[in-house]
Amino acid sequence: MAGHEIPEPADRKQVADPLSDLQAAEESCHSCDPAFQHGVVVGFDGSTSSERALAYAIGMAGRSGSGLIIVHVANRLPTTVWAGCEPPVFVDVPDHRTEVLGLELACADYLSEVPWILVERGGDICHELEEVGREYSADAIVVGSTHGLVGRLFGSVAGRLAKRAQRPVVVIP
Repeated sequence: MAGHEIPEPADRKQVADPLSDLQAAEESCHSCDPAFQHGVVVGFDGSTSSERALAYAIGMAGRSGSGLIIVHVANRLPTTVWAGCEPPVFVDVPDHRTEVLGLELACADYLSEVPWILVERGGDICHELEEVGREYSADAIVVGSTHGLVGRLFGSVAGRLAKRAQRPVVVIP
């Protein structure tokens, strides 16, 4: 039907401009240290499985000659506010575990093989690992597998991350 314009509905949501998203991504990449561009992202919380993932990620970064981006996602505690059927609210609680992990990692001899940084984030673990991977244009994300009842009930971080990630995910048992 040439010559006819279809008016936009008033309640239609605006679609984001892809060029503005690309420019924002480029700006965030330029703010990152170039030594860590195309590095290896690893989720680390000090658990046994995350230590195994860290060891694998160190070898992977060493073999590829890239940097290692160690990510610790701080806990967020749910504060339920169900009065009036409102969804739960999440409150950021200071997590001093990142400082302790940073000191432990700084003293670790095995990290002297590759350049590394420790990034602290708060929120959903899967989302934050993927976001850091996007910011640094990471070649891969390495995580440890989840064992136990919580992983079976809510789904493991590795499984959820593998479904949604835009880059390779390596899961270490």
